Amino acid sequence: MATAKTAPAHPPELRRAVTAWGSFSWGYSDVGADIFVGLGLVLAAAAGATNVAFLFAGIVYVCIGLAYTELAAAYPFAGGGPYFVLRGLGDIFGFIAGWAVLLDFTIDITLFAWSCVDYSSQLLPSLVGSSHPWIHFGAVLSLIVALCALNVIGVRESTAFNGVVAALDIVSETSILCFGFLFAFAPRILIHTMATAWPSPYQLMLGTSLAIISFVGLESISQAAQETYRPASIIPRTSTSLILTILIFALSYSNLALGMQPWHPIVGPHGQHLAFWQIFPNNPDNQGKAVALLAAQVPYWGALAAFYVPVLGAILLLISSNSGVFGSSRIAYSMSRLDLLPSVFQRVHPRFRTPAVSLVAFCGLAVVTLVFASLPSLFPGAVAFYRDVLHGEGGLDFLADLYAFGAATSYSFVFLALIALRLVDPYTPRKFKIPLNAPVRFRGEKTSIPVLGIVGFFGIFSILVFTLMTHPIGRIAGPLWLAAGVVLYFVYRRHRGLPFLRSHPRNWRQHQIDILRTSGDLELLDQYTAALKAADERAAERA
Repeated sequence: MATAKTAPAHPPELRRAVTAWGSFSWGYSDVGADIFVGLGLVLAAAAGATNVAFLFAGIVYVCIGLAYTELAAAYPFAGGGPYFVLRGLGDIFGFIAGWAVLLDFTIDITLFAWSCVDYSSQLLPSLVGSSHPWIHFGAVLSLIVALCALNVIGVRESTAFNGVVAALDIVSETSILCFGFLFAFAPRILIHTMATAWPSPYQLMLGTSLAIISFVGLESISQAAQETYRPASIIPRTSTSLILTILIFALSYSNLALGMQPWHPIVGPHGQHLAFWQIFPNNPDNQGKAVALLAAQVPYWGALAAFYVPVLGAILLLISSNSGVFGSSRIAYSMSRLDLLPSVFQRVHPRFRTPAVSLVAFCGLAVVTLVFASLPSLFPGAVAFYRDVLHGEGGLDFLADLYAFGAATSYSFVFLALIALRLVDPYTPRKFKIPLNAPVRFRGEKTSIPVLGIVGFFGIFSILVFTLMTHPIGRIAGPLWLAAGVVLYFVYRRHRGLPFLRSHPRNWRQHQIDILRTSGDLELLDQYTAALKAADERAAERA
């Protein structure tokens, strides 16, 4: 009895409560809402080449999705990309990738809560940002606080919320496309638009860098891998389904938008394009609700869609913001467990078994970004600062710049990690492998190089270059975020007595055994231990 009283209790772990549909809905709730935000932004930038911008970003997205699918199924540990990069490239690169993802998901919280209010303003004009900025600000702030509380209560409740709305939205988006192509789409208008409104190279690069926004979020599935039962079996099915669904939606919406209405560019007061579409009134607030405006223009069905789509779009954007809350907390939780962030971020609530400290911390950062993005509308004197110093407009422009930068940076490292892990860890069973592989030998072991991983790296790296070239705020605030993070990382590592540039020694073999055992994939555990035993025997023979 005395021993039982004095023995240290095991810290509470994240519970495995995410099913196959829950895994899909986590990914869809994040990436599925992106088209509601990205469509208007890309139309305003890429004009008649909007579909080309989405096509290029979509090809890169497929490579990203396949890479995440392989990695998440093989390494089902909370945190996703930063964890993969740390295992493949080392601590410092794992931290940089994780810090970039934290930027992305913190912006995700604010960006989609902001757009949720924009879509709601289609039916509630009092929420329009330019007309009632303080009401708009208060509504977004209230959503962030409410989502933080929801996620502290638990992932099961949050997943159920996502699943219902994801199912409704898939039906709705499919209906918009079916009725739109049936009653409103004209191929001759599409061809005419592409011929007469082809953008400059700069605008095309800008549009492509914004188009990647419409594909960010698939990694939510990998971030929930440690809370998914039998992830090696579930994740490949849910990920590939999600990749196909989102790709079809993005390409279809971009072509439908170009082929529905004649093209009439509208230029803003500072030379920027406020809208290229005839259905856009001369109001920059409408860029944030392009799908609702498109649906309202569909003959016959549009009269109903004008009331229905804004509501569903607002709800979907809300759960996408919810996914940002979930993702940022799980990344911070994982990075803390891997000695990349202070241990306070891995504290799990004793009752709800959720990372409450991480949830509150990054929702707080989301509020800070909300304040900064809202300054031009709340205080007119800030407009000159954004325009003359940052060369931006604030609001959605500010959030989109940082979102694109964080996504392109983190995805670049993930592709490198995919290649590195194939070389340094050929023993882990990969129930799913990215297609097109070139067999090689590395350190005496047979392995392979993912050709699509190399293609994807060059694709996403080019988008990162486009982002730095065309996003004034992104190329200032993004690198500053990374620089501040590296400073904090060095201070933390020095405090802990850990190496700065070298990696902290870890027993990755035992770690992999532990995560395979807790995931329920015992067959893969047997394969892994057998592969390790055979590798040790070959090493002994060579010695």
